[in-house]
Amino acid sequence: MAFASTKLTALHTSSSKACNPSGPIRSTRLVRPVKCRATSASTKPQPSVGQANGTHKSRIAVLGASGYTGEEVIRLMALHPTFAATVLTGESQAGKSFSDVYPHLRTATDVPTLVKIADVRWDEVDAAFCCLPHATTQETLAQLPKHIKIVDLSADFRLRNVDTYAEWYGGEHKAKELQKEAVYGLTELHRDQVKSARLVANPGCYPTSVQLPLVPLLKAGLIQTEDIIIDAKSGVSGAGRSAKQNLLYTEIAEGINSYGVTKHRHMPEIEQGLSEAAGSDVLISFTPHLMPMTRGMQSTCYVKMADGVDVQQLRQRLEEQYADETFVHVLPAGQIPHTRHVRGSNFTYISVFPDRLPGRAIIIAAKAGFLLLRSTAWI
Repeated sequence: MAFASTKLTALHTSSSKACNPSGPIRSTRLVRPVKCRATSASTKPQPSVGQANGTHKSRIAVLGASGYTGEEVIRLMALHPTFAATVLTGESQAGKSFSDVYPHLRTATDVPTLVKIADVRWDEVDAAFCCLPHATTQETLAQLPKHIKIVDLSADFRLRNVDTYAEWYGGEHKAKELQKEAVYGLTELHRDQVKSARLVANPGCYPTSVQLPLVPLLKAGLIQTEDIIIDAKSGVSGAGRSAKQNLLYTEIAEGINSYGVTKHRHMPEIEQGLSEAAGSDVLISFTPHLMPMTRGMQSTCYVKMADGVDVQQLRQRLEEQYADETFVHVLPAGQIPHTRHVRGSNFTYISVFPDRLPGRAIIIAAKAGFLLLRSTAWI
């Protein structure tokens, strides 16, 4: 079994390069009836999982399936030709059918009943998507059998330096040996490593929207490493499904606010990727803002161009980098990315503009937000 570069979200009906990059995206709807079944230590898996129309079906566990990220994994997996969700866990929702937790996904196909992690039979699982909250993932994944491929959607394995993790996440890393195995799963930039990895750390939402446009430019020496300013905006779903006062409708609606100023946890993840691309330490100025929308993200990056470089060279380098990528589109000169144009998709739209200040450029990236995955596994 091996990881490959294709993403689960390739099954969206609108994910072809032939689509209009400036037009709205249509999401694929699930049309097959639901069949709820439990898979735990007391229940044997369905014998039909192994084959489907002659194609091997990999048995997938989704840990934390009752959260927003788990919901999206299940929605996409229902469209996948070779993935079968054989285990769904939800500690507080164990015993419930998935359609009870998410009624709008009542038409998902062959979805098992939620169980506790302690009740999972791991010898009947090939791979796992871990959608548990930050800091709860480490010990859980460290105990999984070695044959299981893992995509972790928390932040627990994104930072290579465990001391940096402790500094920004407020606690010692509890799976240091497993951290050494983790591959950062921004597939467009690390495809070969992702293919052979056992543990893939799914990148964060803001880091994806910043690294996709800036990493190729830093590697090519087209922009300078100092004075990078990032103004980022996100919808509310990125904060998860837990009830929080600052995320109530009356707190969010009809306004925007900055948060995590100078201390947002995605800063070291962004700097890790940019520093690796530049071959030297990169320090950024990064300020995120919460927008009154459910999903979507836009990052506006202000950069200094290298001596003798113009905006057209930046755009050309990005076009070359992503010419064969399904999910990253560099827009024609003058077109501005909109979050509504990527809604319901796995797309990232990028555009480059000259700044009024001489020698500077403005690079804008819009994406659907964290709920659509940036790295998945074919097994």
